[in-house]
Amino acid sequence: MSLASTVDPRAFGRVAVLFGGRSAEREVSLKSGAAVLDALLAAGVDAFGIDVGDDFLQRLNAERIDRAFIVLHGRGGEDGSMQGLLECAGIPYTGSGILASALAMDKLRTKQVWQSLGLPTPRHAALASQDDCRAAAAELGFPLIVKPAHEGSSIGMAKVNDLDALVAAWQDASRYDAQVLVEQWVQGPEYTIAVLRGEVLPPIGLGTPHSFYDYDAKYLASDTQYRIPCGLDARKEEELKSLTARACEAVGTQGWARVDVMQDQQGAFWLLEVNTVPGMTDHSLVPMAARAAGLDFQQLVLAILADSVEARG
Repeated sequence: MSLASTVDPRAFGRVAVLFGGRSAEREVSLKSGAAVLDALLAAGVDAFGIDVGDDFLQRLNAERIDRAFIVLHGRGGEDGSMQGLLECAGIPYTGSGILASALAMDKLRTKQVWQSLGLPTPRHAALASQDDCRAAAAELGFPLIVKPAHEGSSIGMAKVNDLDALVAAWQDASRYDAQVLVEQWVQGPEYTIAVLRGEVLPPIGLGTPHSFYDYDAKYLASDTQYRIPCGLDARKEEELKSLTARACEAVGTQGWARVDVMQDQQGAFWLLEVNTVPGMTDHSLVPMAARAAGLDFQQLVLAILADSVEARG
């Protein structure tokens, strides 16, 4: 399959770019949505933006919408709920369907699916109390990383080295999500790999002076390092790309996605999570990977939109 779109931009009809929303990732989504909308308009697509809020159903009924480009990060846009609403309204949309979106948004359930298929992911536990923290510390050891189970952009995440820090990190993560995940820390390089229209794009190696690739490193810092080529030899890069494809197939992603992977000091890869509506800001990783595959930002956006035609008519 060719990555670039061959669809006449006028054939998409009237396209609503959905961004903003009310999740903890709202600010990132606003930037992503503005970039996507600008690219569609520059390409000649009849596009307009909707900052998804309390009046969204009224907008949905009032506007003529032939197709939706979802750039809502986090809950309310990336978790299957928006996908379900659009399907009920009969509006084709970009990206993964209801089930894959809901599954990928739940880090714990995603890991359980991967484990059931024999795919490597770090050992982990769910936290709901201080007793859970003590049990996880005894079973998993330190260091550990704590994550809200249903957030993205590294929001609410923390690396911890002792029980007191673990309890504090669990309490902080609980402000974002009732379900909190803790997993073993994998010491080694981190990679992120984008998938577009069924093809795995060149992996990106990540480097940061922060303790991990946190929100600041993703969106604000000027010292984050992005390596394309990623630095792996050809055999290991193919292994990483194959693992990414299997991870996405297990979840059932469509259109586009991005998988985050760690490599330990013995060279083994470990799946962390899959994002079904990745960032599209000037710091974002999918546009970087697309450029390495020969697509500029406008071509990337059109390819994502074109996939919605093939997937949903």
